[in-house]
Amino acid sequence: MEKIEQIEMDKYRPDIISDVRALVEKYRSIFGWDVPEIDQHYSDKIILMEMQKALHEIEEALLER
Repeated sequence: MEKIEQIEMDKYRPDIISDVRALVEKYRSIFGWDVPEIDQHYSDKIILMEMQKALHEIEEALLER
């Protein structure tokens, strides 16, 4: 039997994906405004890398108990 937390997470997964995608798009837009001749592939890569770092830091802070 699944834990109640996993059942709840399954319900919210689409919302989380949508929220994260919107955050990525926010920073893609900002980079585009600041750098007209941007290398979009590289820009996407570094945005995602920073987001992964941020998630890792948040994970460590939340789970260090």
